[in-house]
Amino acid sequence: MKARTLSTRGVHIVEKYALEELKLIYRVLHGSLMENVALLDAHFFTDLQTYLHRRAQAEGVDVGDHGAWDVWLGNEAVGCAVRLEKRVSLN
Repeated sequence: MKARTLSTRGVHIVEKYALEELKLIYRVLHGSLMENVALLDAHFFTDLQTYLHRRAQAEGVDVGDHGAWDVWLGNEAVGCAVRLEKRVSLN
């Protein structure tokens, strides 16, 4: 069976993978950004995030609301004040 694909920025993401698997991969990658800053420039990471944003928006999630986005991904919602306390500069 040929997998359906979704094109984002000319790169194909295979939709045959379960959404929960894609969310897990995203959470793991996002959780390791500080140790792997190069992920910020990785096309795969950007494409995966774009794809997940679109899926979340299709389900009515405001991806600009970080708490709602976190919950949709399967994380615990974290308030903006907590986020700002933990923020570090990547120079």
